[in-house]
Amino acid sequence: MRQQFPFYNELQSIFATRMQRMLWLEAEGGGAATSSKKKSTAQFSSDEEDENDDSEGEKLGGNAKKKRKVKGLNTNNNPSTPAGTTNPIINGIREMMDEFMRQQMQMEMQWMKAYEAREEERRVKEMEWRQTMEALENERIMMDKRWREREEQRKVREEARAEKRDALVTVLLNKLRREDNV
Repeated sequence: MRQQFPFYNELQSIFATRMQRMLWLEAEGGGAATSSKKKSTAQFSSDEEDENDDSEGEKLGGNAKKKRKVKGLNTNNNPSTPAGTTNPIINGIREMMDEFMRQQMQMEMQWMKAYEAREEERRVKEMEWRQTMEALENERIMMDKRWREREEQRKVREEARAEKRDALVTVLLNKLRREDNV
């Protein structure tokens, strides 16, 4: 299966809606369907130019905005464009863009919630890991301490045995000397 880009379904629905509207307008227009299609396509391209002018206008200043307003007035005064079709088309585009932006915001909110949930889960696991490591470290320290205590007790017992042995050897040697001296 081919991989789709993230907004494939949204764009597909937008284009399907646009195609339905164009077919609907053709059906309303009757015999002049091809000319109205060309006019609506020209209107779409002029809208795109207006959007491009907006982005350039932000960079250049107010002159581009004035040109856009004049251009917008000229397209509305065009006698070949039916008066009733431009506003519904623009409204339809606005509705589609609003719907797209709403879906986009909803997806971003879902992504943020998922990200925050993953981040919270990561924090919880990290805290659990730290607590486990601290418990293991404490256990290791306690085992080391117990080992040292046992080792110390063993050394004390060994020293006591060595002292007793030395005392016994000394007593035996003293007895042997006494017997030899007698």
